[in-house]
Amino acid sequence: MTVVERREVALVDLLDRLLAGGVVITGDLTLRIADVDLVRIDLNALISSVNEQVRSPWEQ
Repeated sequence: MTVVERREVALVDLLDRLLAGGVVITGDLTLRIADVDLVRIDLNALISSVNEQVRSPWEQ
C-alpha cells in the first residue's frame, strides 16, 4: 500500500472540505407497489458555507 491509500480523513475534515466548496445533492425516490407509483420524491439541494462578506438575499 502507498501512503495515499492508507491516509485516513476525519469526518469533520471531510465536511469542512465539502462545505468550503459547496455540495449539490440530487436524487429521485419512488415508492412503487405492483408497478403502480404511489409516492415520488425529487430532491435538489445546495449545501454551502456562509461568511460575513456574502450578503444575505433576505436582508433589506
